[in-house]
Amino acid sequence: MPQNQVLLLDKQQIAQKINRIAYQILEDNIDEKEIILAGIWERGFKFALRLQLVLCKIADFKVTMLRIDLEKENTKLVAKVDLTEANWKDKTIILVDDVLNSGKTLAYGLGVFLNTPHKKIRTAVLVDRSHKIFPIATDFVGLQLATVLKEHVHVVLDVDGEEDRAYLS
Repeated sequence: MPQNQVLLLDKQQIAQKINRIAYQILEDNIDEKEIILAGIWERGFKFALRLQLVLCKIADFKVTMLRIDLEKENTKLVAKVDLTEANWKDKTIILVDDVLNSGKTLAYGLGVFLNTPHKKIRTAVLVDRSHKIFPIATDFVGLQLATVLKEHVHVVLDVDGEEDRAYLS
């Protein structure tokens, strides 16, 4: 790892955070028959897939995956999803991303669900940087830390030839 990078989470620690978050999701949804894991493409979706693997082992409810593609540079909500609204109507939705910085990405992700009735919406992130400018709260978080705005948190998940890690640069 280059000198200007500070390791925040290694492969084992990421696995531990994912397991803990999965158990928290289970506890919060113990009476559900199905939940929707809505992962924001790309790293949020990969994180959601990891959560799904654990939840399928420990939970009795069905876990349905939903991929959200956002145009993050757009000033308006522009999103594509891979399921129809009927798939998440009246269900519990867990919105998943890798890092929460300003909250804009999660706010846009929430916008996808605002016109459809649902039981509840929760958020799950691997790292919360605490720089919110949008009114977004994290329900399930792996690591919460304060950083300066110039620093960036990078999450590496399922990248060929690289070991899973989260680092600050």
